[in-house]
Amino acid sequence: MKQSAVAALLAAVCAFACAGCGQHRGPAPGQITLGMVTDVGGLGDRSFNDSAYRGLLRAKSELGAYIQVLQSRSAADYQPNLIALTNLHYGMVYAIGFLMGLDLDSVAKQNPAQQYAIIDAVVDDPNVVSITFREQDGSFLAGALAAMVSKTHHIAFLGGQDIPLIRKFEAGYIAGAREIDPSIRVDVKYAGSFDDVAAGQELSNLLYDGGADIIYAAAGKAGLGTADAVKSRQGCYMIGVDSDQDGLVPGKVLTSMVKKVDVAVFVVAKALRDGHPMRGHVIFGLKDGAIGLTDFRYTKAAIGPANLARLKAIETAIVDGKITPPDSREALASFKPVAL
Repeated sequence: MKQSAVAALLAAVCAFACAGCGQHRGPAPGQITLGMVTDVGGLGDRSFNDSAYRGLLRAKSELGAYIQVLQSRSAADYQPNLIALTNLHYGMVYAIGFLMGLDLDSVAKQNPAQQYAIIDAVVDDPNVVSITFREQDGSFLAGALAAMVSKTHHIAFLGGQDIPLIRKFEAGYIAGAREIDPSIRVDVKYAGSFDDVAAGQELSNLLYDGGADIIYAAAGKAGLGTADAVKSRQGCYMIGVDSDQDGLVPGKVLTSMVKKVDVAVFVVAKALRDGHPMRGHVIFGLKDGAIGLTDFRYTKAAIGPANLARLKAIETAIVDGKITPPDSREALASFKPVAL
């Protein structure tokens, strides 16, 4: 094992043990083993990485899996972390995030007997299962809800990095808003990062000051800055992403667009345990129950029953194929609201 990989593994094992895993003594004979490399947001982002980790914990609880997590502090950690887990011969090694695509491709090609899974990217190697989601489905619902609730007819989108993956969230959100209000204004800004909370707060304040009363923050840990910004804003809301973030600022988070990375992680683990490791490209969406909004536990009264019923009708139309949310800016340009 390379020295850098050893150092990364030892540091991560210590950090993970301190977090309460208590499994650093090693797996028992016959126990399935699952290793995970986080994206730079890391555990505690209350979003994407935490959602993936919940899937790992579920595999530990329900499948008796031995689990280990290596946290990436920067992109330079991706390949050493992947190599470290590979050299420990985990049954499945998860790469959490599209940014690991090239590194995983390189490592997977060098280790054809090792099984890997990647979230949010497609790596075309026979020993890799690639998991992606129809984020545009849930984002469409988020946009529709924002347009129903907005008092200013002016909402906003805050992304992390301006990349095709996050543009799926952006395009779906704007299309959903236009489904309800074709003339609504939607401002768009990108933080340039998934872990810069200060930038997320600064940009969110600019968007609120500019007249938007609802911001959909698809920005990973940087989206926590939107939660900080909305706290003191009368009549304003945010929409969370990936995990259920409704409790971040109760009553100020209109809903969260939940992307159930935990479900995907668990499904991959269960297939491994059952002796049928998954292969190829698997897509999860609204129809699969892997994408959707939360239950509005703090905001149901503010939304109102009529809007909730309307939102349910839109959800049914997406599942039935009557509405096809756009997944890019190009597709958004040709989107036409559907008469339901």
